Amino acid sequence: MQVPEDLLYTKEHEWVRIKGKAATIGITDYAQGSLGDITFVDLPKPGMALEQFKQYATVESVKAASDVYAPVSGKVANVNSDLAAHPELINQSPYDKGYFAVVDLADGKEAAGLMSPADYKKYVEGLH
Repeated sequence: MQVPEDLLYTKEHEWVRIKGKAATIGITDYAQGSLGDITFVDLPKPGMALEQFKQYATVESVKAASDVYAPVSGKVANVNSDLAAHPELINQSPYDKGYFAVVDLADGKEAAGLMSPADYKKYVEGLH
């Protein structure tokens, strides 16, 4: 299981990469593996306001449909439009080509409530 060191994580298996005021968000390797083959993703629209820990997207897989929650609050700057035609990118590259959106961060202090890579790794190991 991949747990990149430059990300922060939620207990719902979302990740965020913060660079200045830009926050790139998506779901973790663990999440995509649990979902199985992803067949569709319903992304937020650019300009949409996201609220931390509130649902902002839906992922459909061969197993189920799952809500995706925002790891941080902010306004959607852009979405990964490649996912419309190629939702499998989430399975193949959850931390790079399979990201969901880039958000203009509303409050940098929210990141303090997220898990570090080491904490997330321990959390996932405890799920087995």
